[in-house]
Amino acid sequence: MRHLIIAAVAAVACNTGAIAQTIYPIDRADILSGARFDLKVEFAAKVDQDKVRVTINGQDAAAALKAPPLFIDREDNKDQSALVLRGATLDTPGAYTVVASDGVNSRTVTWNVFGTGARKAKNVILFIGDGLSPAHRVAARLLAKGIAQGKSLGKLAMDDMPQMALVATAGSDSIITDSANAASAFATGHKAVVNAMGVYADRTASPFDDPRVETITSLARRKLDLAIGIVTNTEVEDATPAAMVAHTRRRNTYNDIVEQFFAAGPDVLMGGGLANFLPKGAPGSKRADETDYVAKFKEAGYAYAATATELAAAANKADTRKLLGLFALGNMDGVLDRKFLKGGGVAKSPDQPDLTQQMQAALDVLSKNGNGFFLMVESGLIDKYAHALDFDRAVYDTIMLDNAVRLARDWSAKRGDDTLILVVADHNHPNALVGTINDDMSTLPNAPLRERVGVYDKAGFPNYPAPDAEGYPARIDVSRRLAIFSASLPDHYETLRPKLDHPNEPTVKGDEANTFKANDKHKELPGAMLRLGNLPAMMGASVHSGEDVILTATGPGSDRVRGSMDNTEVFRVIADALGLGQPKQ
Repeated sequence: MRHLIIAAVAAVACNTGAIAQTIYPIDRADILSGARFDLKVEFAAKVDQDKVRVTINGQDAAAALKAPPLFIDREDNKDQSALVLRGATLDTPGAYTVVASDGVNSRTVTWNVFGTGARKAKNVILFIGDGLSPAHRVAARLLAKGIAQGKSLGKLAMDDMPQMALVATAGSDSIITDSANAASAFATGHKAVVNAMGVYADRTASPFDDPRVETITSLARRKLDLAIGIVTNTEVEDATPAAMVAHTRRRNTYNDIVEQFFAAGPDVLMGGGLANFLPKGAPGSKRADETDYVAKFKEAGYAYAATATELAAAANKADTRKLLGLFALGNMDGVLDRKFLKGGGVAKSPDQPDLTQQMQAALDVLSKNGNGFFLMVESGLIDKYAHALDFDRAVYDTIMLDNAVRLARDWSAKRGDDTLILVVADHNHPNALVGTINDDMSTLPNAPLRERVGVYDKAGFPNYPAPDAEGYPARIDVSRRLAIFSASLPDHYETLRPKLDHPNEPTVKGDEANTFKANDKHKELPGAMLRLGNLPAMMGASVHSGEDVILTATGPGSDRVRGSMDNTEVFRVIADALGLGQPKQ
């Protein structure tokens, strides 16, 4: 009897998916009506094509999706079969049940296809503060607006919005997301795995043949002929900007992402990352071929800018309708270095535009399209500084992001508020504002570092100088600074002091392969102490965390932003505001 029970349990497990097929899109996927996607069924073994049956609400999948099926007998030369339907659509909202059978095993998933009402917004601007944590927002408010007797002396533009929600960020493979699959959720409305964007990551070796889902930029252009803009201060090939157009399982495929940018043809593309546009023989190039993508973009009618001066000139030309701006070989420099410290890469690229200058140029060009536009603006270095435990630079770049938000809101107000404006982080960092750091050596000449941290009533208020017109205090090396700490740490030397010469580099490569150790650059500074980390040795920087992020919004369609949301719902807010899922007439 015991053997019979075991056999029966094994049979049930087999027929309920233990070794059954995998279906993409995944179970409980939300799909915009009329949006394109690929259906893929992966069978666990080599199967007989004649026995394969895939249905959607009881109808043959090929007929239901109006897409030809491709059966792959041995995928990647392995004894595993697959069925793929590319470029599928479902036009009628409702619940869909997908059943895939190989004649023995079967698997069932459900999809929700949703529509939208009529178009509400002419334009959509999506601001993404990469890694923007609540601590960054509060710190930016304290520095840019000031505080007296416990009350802020002003609000950030990103916070002074009528709609707010908490947004969950988990990916389909982990509770902790990265920038690729987080931005992909905004751009497609589908969950993805870490490092993937615009695709469901399948089992094949190639990062480019995975089942695709259509991006918001493709939908906006295909359905409404909107202009498309992508602006960042990281490399344009980096995860967040790339996710607006790209389809790849590996976010680091920069050269291929450049090719996908060129194929997609956004009207405005700005940031760093010039190295992957230059032909192999050019100084600083990271391409493996001799293709000159700057030249290709120019030949396609793009005005090109490599400096802030050139950007202003190009944007001011009446005939500029396409604009490419690449202002550094790699990432651009943050505002603290550009405006005040002159560290980082400023000496090599002294004429880099501010995010607000990029924003204004994008508005000037995109608004020439009478149909409207979709624009994504990323303040991407917040994340990179947070990884490096460089909180001063992260906060200044948060202020810069807020200045760009204010510019957008003022621009929209002059036009009758026809623009949906969203401000969100793609993921969190485990940062917390715990008090202040008292660095007055005259009052605490020999105090160890930890005794310089003021908490509760000992925190008081920081003494940064009054901010300038843009919200930036001229100095960060004051005697009572904000104490922002991270809960995720590599081994590093802690000084509790801002890094005035160069962005922080807490670690260097370790003695063993794929490990990191504390960078001893600041080892001899007064009071410096070795702080042992709480991360695996393979991690050379702080890591993301899984808390919800803040989304604020204003403009037509923003009423959908409320309560607790999932990151895929940000896509739905945008799609609804633009009316991208209206029924066919």
